[in-house]
Amino acid sequence: MNANYTGKCPIWQTPANCEYADNWMLWVNSPRAGGEFYIHQDIEKDIEGRYNDCVKARLTSWLIEQRLLGVKCPKITGTEIKKVLERRALSELKRADRLLKHFQKRTRYPGDSFEYHTRKGSDPDPFWQIMAWSESTKREEAQFFVDYLQKKDWTEKATKGPHPTLRLTIAGYVHLAELEKTNIDSSQAFVVMWFHGSTDPVWEDGIEPAIKNTGYKPKRIDKKEHINKIDDEIIAEICRSRFIVADFTHGRGGVRGSVYYEAGFAHGLNIPVIFTCRKNALERIHFDTRQYNYITWRNPDELRQRLEDRIGAVIGYGPVRYESETS
Repeated sequence: MNANYTGKCPIWQTPANCEYADNWMLWVNSPRAGGEFYIHQDIEKDIEGRYNDCVKARLTSWLIEQRLLGVKCPKITGTEIKKVLERRALSELKRADRLLKHFQKRTRYPGDSFEYHTRKGSDPDPFWQIMAWSESTKREEAQFFVDYLQKKDWTEKATKGPHPTLRLTIAGYVHLAELEKTNIDSSQAFVVMWFHGSTDPVWEDGIEPAIKNTGYKPKRIDKKEHINKIDDEIIAEICRSRFIVADFTHGRGGVRGSVYYEAGFAHGLNIPVIFTCRKNALERIHFDTRQYNYITWRNPDELRQRLEDRIGAVIGYGPVRYESETS
């Protein structure tokens, strides 16, 4: 890399540390964008005038999600911009939860407090991070979520005066513990299906590439090396997963009871389940599950495309980049 210099965030035009890197990439450390990222210089040049603040807020949210998933310095390329344009804005509840998680990261120990208002002449502005984590475009919007966390008794003012501080309450930590159960920061997708020679192409040409193409790591229990009880391993992998793909296709032997059990277990943990089934087998599945929005498919290619679309729309794109995507 070349020498570091103080410049402007390519997304928000706020002060940021920048550094030119290899392959026409610019390294940026921007408080308004929540931290570090790389951006291709061609995109850097036109992002300011081409996209409105709502798109920039969603792009900032995507960067934060990548960091939460373990990508220290995400890369913004044309592919990522396209994905962001397809993203839905976060719900108000998710924005509040995200901000609470940011406040937790600001504390060193339970009971620790932190400044959240702008101190005159401060650099960087602490409210930039609050705006980033709450997917806000205006300071008043971000303040609304700060006030909401206090009204929910998840945070409280620790000091008053011109520079008030906040700290998390016990109720706030309890809520964060509940959020952790949903595995929103996992990059794994667990797959439950009929393991049979006839379904090998369904996995190899349909489910596996769809999950990889949307940025997640597919996991199938029969492909994991272990010496433990299989049921315990399945439960553990479901608990580690961001979402589940459950394919209910079956042969003449009848429905696959384990698929129903594992999908139901994930539902009980509030882990999203994507239901799929071969079209000519759908009428034979158990009637209790027919109210769900199944992806029906006739061949693996159709399944791959429809599953990619569903993951992108419902779950969002993950952080994992495979060689086939970047080559």
